[in-house]
Amino acid sequence: MTRTQNRDSGSTTWPDLVTTALLGTDRRPVPAAEAAQQLLDQAALHAVERRAGLRPGSATEPIALAPDDPRPALPESARRRLAMLLPERGGSRGDSSGSGSAGGSGNLANINELLPQYLAAACARGYRAPSALVPPLLDAARARSELRGDAVALAGPLGHWLAERNPDWRYVLRTPLRTDAVSADERLWQEGLFAERVTHLTRLRRRDPAGARELLCTTWATERAEDRLLFLDALQEGLSLDDEPFLESALSDRAKNVRLTAAELLSTLPGSALALRMADRARAAVSLTTTADGPRLTVHPPTSCDAAAQRDGVAASSPTGRADRAFWLSEILAATPLNVWVREIGPPTEVLALPVSDTWAQELRDAWSRAAVRQNDRAWARALLASRRGGGEMAAGSAAKLLAVLPPEERARWTADFLGRYGLGDAFQLLVACPAPWPETLGSEVLRALARVAEKGGYPWSHSGVLGVAERALAPDAAAELDALADGATPAWAEIFTRLAATLRLRATMLAELAPPPPPTA
Repeated sequence: MTRTQNRDSGSTTWPDLVTTALLGTDRRPVPAAEAAQQLLDQAALHAVERRAGLRPGSATEPIALAPDDPRPALPESARRRLAMLLPERGGSRGDSSGSGSAGGSGNLANINELLPQYLAAACARGYRAPSALVPPLLDAARARSELRGDAVALAGPLGHWLAERNPDWRYVLRTPLRTDAVSADERLWQEGLFAERVTHLTRLRRRDPAGARELLCTTWATERAEDRLLFLDALQEGLSLDDEPFLESALSDRAKNVRLTAAELLSTLPGSALALRMADRARAAVSLTTTADGPRLTVHPPTSCDAAAQRDGVAASSPTGRADRAFWLSEILAATPLNVWVREIGPPTEVLALPVSDTWAQELRDAWSRAAVRQNDRAWARALLASRRGGGEMAAGSAAKLLAVLPPEERARWTADFLGRYGLGDAFQLLVACPAPWPETLGSEVLRALARVAEKGGYPWSHSGVLGVAERALAPDAAAELDALADGATPAWAEIFTRLAATLRLRATMLAELAPPPPPTA
């Protein structure tokens, strides 16, 4: 069709053509033998004319480039591994290529469990994520909040730059970049997001405890109650008697949870005025008496909770339905310095061995367990754990908290002994308290316990928590033993043991790929 022909039909406009295309040439005819062809010809010509007549718009400022990231890039094999571990943006896994034997075992290994370990190791070694993998990395951390700290750190400045342009990743802007530097500028404290302020206070506290406390004091009166609570938590690191005046003033805070947290922090300082007040109350409630059968502990729990005790963090009534007197006794003993009993009675083992009324025996042990955790007292933690080993009652959660007070090697030994005696029934929280990687003694005991469960016909999913911890903490050397267990197991257990072995092998390969290259030889 020529330009003259179009001018002859010339009253047709672009909106007319769009309307005709939407309604159809049958309902809105175009004057031509081939109506549909005529419509397309006119649309094509109008499109050319519209483009030719377009006037250039005003120039805009170019987008600033992302800041440089001076950290080294991942080694090539580690880059491929990250691509394999990350889900594709459509939901499936990325590039499945790997190096060595891990490529084959990756189909069996628990990829979801390995990703957080990979990110933590890569951050610890100071790498940055490849630019092309930052978007899927941020997507993965958006779906799994436990990944966010390491993912944002690995993504670095580019991750923040992208998050400013994609609202799906706005969580990145609430996660400050990790750095060893502490800003001296108070603007971050005055104007930053809450997460940024907590991070800033925590880092400053680590380097300058007094400076962090003084900074918090500048805005304390204007902070929201829930914010004051979390800021107080940040003071746990480096806590000392220098913090006592500030914490004593927080005992009068208008928010109950703030008052309780301040009281708990003060109770971890054996020399604080609150700890001494609690010690006086404890002596009035528990005493050593001599009977015809020998010495024993006598318990006279409080009959009331006065205003002074309430200010020190003891609630006026039990919030859990327990008898008030038992609750008051427990709160007082948990906040009393443990060296009170050592000075007045003897070492923890002697105190715990003293007879006491069955009514109060468990109350005393539970309260002393809480005090040992608060005060990080290893001698009392050992004695209390030994009493459980000897048959005393103690919830698994309480035992795990006591274990956390002990050095890692001692935790592993105690937990291995527990598994040998009692099996996997209450072992999950104890195993979580033992840092990875587990020493051989603990790893072997876990495998023996799993083998016993499999031989007795137990269900694998009944121990999914233990299996999940084992994937993170078993040493790679355990893979061969798992292969042997799989050979004689039922199909369900054989699949579990094979998958666990594959995960361990892939983890070993993954960490080896993240190792820095050896320095060049001269």
